Amino acid sequence: MKRLLLASALTLVISQSLFANEEVVPEQSRFESLSKLTKVIGTVEKYYVDDIKLQEIVDKALKGLMQELDAHSSYLDKKASKEMSIQTQGEFGGLGITVGMRDGALTVISPIDDTPAFKAGIKPLDIILKIDNTSSINMTLDEAVTLMRGNPQTDITLTVVRKGELKPLEIKMKRDIIKIQSVFAKTIENTDLLYFRVSSFDAKVTEDLEKIITTNKTAKGFILDLRNNPGGLLSQAIGVVNLFVDKGIIVSQKGRNADDEEKFEASAAKTKTRLPLVVLVNEGSASASEIVSGSLQDHKRAVVVGEKTFGKGSVQAVLPIENDRSENIKLTIAKYYLPSGRTIQATGVTPDVIVNSGKVTQDDEDKFKIKEADLKKHLEGELEKVGNKKKDEKVTDENKKVITGEDVLGDNQLNTSIAILKSLIIMNK
Repeated sequence: MKRLLLASALTLVISQSLFANEEVVPEQSRFESLSKLTKVIGTVEKYYVDDIKLQEIVDKALKGLMQELDAHSSYLDKKASKEMSIQTQGEFGGLGITVGMRDGALTVISPIDDTPAFKAGIKPLDIILKIDNTSSINMTLDEAVTLMRGNPQTDITLTVVRKGELKPLEIKMKRDIIKIQSVFAKTIENTDLLYFRVSSFDAKVTEDLEKIITTNKTAKGFILDLRNNPGGLLSQAIGVVNLFVDKGIIVSQKGRNADDEEKFEASAAKTKTRLPLVVLVNEGSASASEIVSGSLQDHKRAVVVGEKTFGKGSVQAVLPIENDRSENIKLTIAKYYLPSGRTIQATGVTPDVIVNSGKVTQDDEDKFKIKEADLKKHLEGELEKVGNKKKDEKVTDENKKVITGEDVLGDNQLNTSIAILKSLIIMNK
């Protein structure tokens, strides 16, 4: 009996010892990793060729860490945090351009309608090679935004690489206070169709679209144009979908844990129309635009026409690392998922009907394609070719209330959308 008790006690001690070791191992690994970081920082501080202060070393380490996570996460030091505050609360001169990182390059998502970048001829998927005389290679998104921002009416030159062009283009413009008309509507000549243009999802988009829908009683179908719309507020994207969809999930947001999932569902009380709908998208449609077009597509509520969208479907939060919020990190905390369960991030939304822009003839063999591994080397080579200047391009008058037959003939995607919408109206009779 004593032997049995002794064996039981020994087994218990051994078991406890094993479990104790299992609990300690992760903590030891964590300590070893932090110790390695401390040693590297100490070594740099002691032996680096230039005298560099500890705070600067730590700041550089934090910037590198955040940049390695993904293209949208970043460390915001005191200066960057102050700039972010100005951007969200104050008035500043800008270009009206939304940028992101694609394959390691600073890439235009979209210029916003009727802004300096739009008028100067900046295009979606232009790769920004230089901002004035500063190379964009190894530049973070926040650094690029800071350089492009400045006092109104000051000059700036963007050097861009564009597919189909043999040399980089130098595009000059003046910064200005950005005033955006986010929503406008037009009738289409000799039809009962109504055209909506949404250039960005600001705080009043859903309200403005609702007014347009409810006051145009004679319309038999709608075209919602989200081309070159870089996104905006999630709440407005949900609201716009709800105008056309009366039930089901509009979009969900999922973090690293399954418990973090948040679903946003449609309400029948907020739905304003069941008329046929066509949605126009292109490679400049991103984020909220992709949520709207993708959700309407999944609900089979609209036919999506145009080109594959940009593929920005992640959620960032600004998290303070100082109590006074003088320093922060912008961290990707979740991804958006459409009703079917597919993600937008890096894949985008593929239209039901793919139609190229009427102004450019696309040839697969001529498309500008660079492997990510070769991109930096290529861009460094492009810096030597700078010299071509971008010619002024005619800008469409957005103040016209009617889209004429001539306008339609100049826009292959819109022309296709009208034909599809007319077919949907006939089928629904």
